[in-house]
Amino acid sequence: MARDTLTGSRIRERRLIAGLRQADLARNVGISPSYLNLIEHNRRRIGGKLLVDIASALSVEPSMLTEGAEAALIAALREAAADATNVQAETDRVDEFAGRFPGWASVLAQTHRRIGSLERTVETLSDRLTHDPHLASSLHEVLSTAAAIRSTAAILAEPGEIEPEWRDRFHRNIHQDAERLAESSRALVGYLDESEAEDDHRGVPMEQVEAFFAAHGYHFPQIEDGEEVASVALDDLESSAARLIARRVLEEYAADARALPLQALAAELRDDEIDPLQLAVRTGVDFATVLRRLACLPESLMPRATGLVLCDASGSILFRKSVPGFALPRHGESCPLWPLFTALNRPLVPIRRRVAQMGRAAAEFDCYAIAWPQKVTEFDADPIYRSAMLILPVDSADFGRLNAQQVGSSCRICPKSDCAARREPSILSEGF
Repeated sequence: MARDTLTGSRIRERRLIAGLRQADLARNVGISPSYLNLIEHNRRRIGGKLLVDIASALSVEPSMLTEGAEAALIAALREAAADATNVQAETDRVDEFAGRFPGWASVLAQTHRRIGSLERTVETLSDRLTHDPHLASSLHEVLSTAAAIRSTAAILAEPGEIEPEWRDRFHRNIHQDAERLAESSRALVGYLDESEAEDDHRGVPMEQVEAFFAAHGYHFPQIEDGEEVASVALDDLESSAARLIARRVLEEYAADARALPLQALAAELRDDEIDPLQLAVRTGVDFATVLRRLACLPESLMPRATGLVLCDASGSILFRKSVPGFALPRHGESCPLWPLFTALNRPLVPIRRRVAQMGRAAAEFDCYAIAWPQKVTEFDADPIYRSAMLILPVDSADFGRLNAQQVGSSCRICPKSDCAARREPSILSEGF
């Protein structure tokens, strides 16, 4: 196969290295996941603006996708060297290594990709296993059914004769429990089986809501124009719980749009660095509203990526708009060093932090956060606090320029050992 016909394979390789799903990359470049799937399997030619857009989304030069396997191999080796800890690789001789030992170079690159894929799998499963009610229920069903089969089999295995009527009853019980175990196991496997080509959101209400908002670009023109929340169709949401959550988020969106109309916000945006606190001062709107509004601006007004996380006083995530490289778990015990949680200890105090996320892929973010009390409607009622955090990715060229605070996803998969906030050993550490 000619080199120029392998561009799709290289796109898929770079996407896997970056930890992106087909649906995510397709959405970033404005094409359908099915069309990207054809490209990655070399069934559609690609070039021009689409190639440039895909290269930009993957943070590589377009030539990296078209020059051949050697360039991709060398790039993978450089990434493996960059991710290595306590080892200084001779990166200036990587071309020589790939040329003299192409087989070993491919083994090293493939191992690096596999390690990255396994780490992402561990991170995802760790997130699910901690506080995913559907998964916990499925596992409980499987384990309880297996225990019932074992108990019945133990009775039948005991020495001595059993009356035929009881023996037949035990056999029927084992048969029924075995069928129930098989059905529960298939359901569990189906739940865990994730296809890159499908936009599967697991049926968890919050994930359905986040996927719904992502499909609309986190922006609703009809609400911006003053229409009611009911004007937004929620038919795509499968469960009533998801529709209820979406309606609540949309009501907050509508309140923010009334407090800070889109035209007024657009007039205050400057070409220089975004400063949410100064925007709040100039517009007379509270800081939390400004954070939420900036995260929901259309790309025409906010061309750079913006993320947003909302949580309550328990640290439970209420809403999450993610950005590339950001890995705050949706469920489970997150790293307490994120500014989102720091703000809960300092209500009504605006916080700005440059954070460096620990993990396989280096990433830095400028985070703005604040916690505020909900309205109190009666005397002697304790205030209910919420916290919001706006996330702005830092350009890789600016990495290390500021003293960034190191944070992780969760202790279970964080490689930082000397951390005062650590709750449990990392499963990625050698001492676990």
